[in-house]
Amino acid sequence: MTKHALDGVSPFTLTVVQLAASAIFLWTLVAVQRLRLPPRREMIQPAVTGLLEPGLTITFAVLGLKLTTASITTLIFASQPILIILLAWRVLRERLTRPLIALSALAVIGVVLVAGVNPGDGNSGTLTGNALIVASLFACSLYLVLARRMVMTLDPLLLVALQQIVGLAWVLLVWPIELTQIGLAGLTAIPPGAWLWAAASGIVYYALGFWFYVSGLKGTPASLAALFLSLTSIFGVGGAYVFLGERLFPIQWIGAVLILLAVFGVSRPQPAEVEAAHRQSPISNYQLPLSSHRRPS
Repeated sequence: MTKHALDGVSPFTLTVVQLAASAIFLWTLVAVQRLRLPPRREMIQPAVTGLLEPGLTITFAVLGLKLTTASITTLIFASQPILIILLAWRVLRERLTRPLIALSALAVIGVVLVAGVNPGDGNSGTLTGNALIVASLFACSLYLVLARRMVMTLDPLLLVALQQIVGLAWVLLVWPIELTQIGLAGLTAIPPGAWLWAAASGIVYYALGFWFYVSGLKGTPASLAALFLSLTSIFGVGGAYVFLGERLFPIQWIGAVLILLAVFGVSRPQPAEVEAAHRQSPISNYQLPLSSHRRPS
């Protein structure tokens, strides 16, 4: 959906439309479900994390992609499960286990194969571009780890809605940089279909995608949930094959199998050491019922 939208919409303009559509969708659901806002001081920290994702994540990625290659970007983001596991260990005190580390490495290899990346293609991008992509990866990964902590005391829907309002505000501040290049005439030249694709993709990715993932974090350690992100490459390549007619190569099928094996490994009943690590997490056993955030009938 995003690829269709990018045919007629520039990157930051696309992000503005996506986040605006997502915010409207999320806050409509908040109103329909009659979720009660917590005190203002309790909303500040969750909302500010919206600067990490989608704010800084998108900004660094868009700027970095102009200075590096898609292949190098894919290689860098393939390491996300490992980075999230390390951040979860450092920030949330989740215990590292050998099976978890091994499955993460397997997933990283699978992502590289699915993406069809050739590290030896001789095009490594610029140091600045690669650094911006690394910064984007770090911002995204840190957000996902912090979301695990915050979702224990705040409804997932309300948490994501607050974050994306702040993320939208940040992107609106950055947007004029792009507008000076494309001009207002560039906006009027965007076909109506591209606007619809942009809005629809924003609801699917930012609203539903983040809402579902953060909801899942409520009952899953961040270090385990990180491995499920590797499925993104399978859905992305598979969707490109089905909807865009892009061809899949045998090496990509092998990578997909490796990813599925890794995800299957963490989806099985957890061994005793992982269960113990989960119990030792200072936040793993604390869950606030969703009903406590609803207005009394």
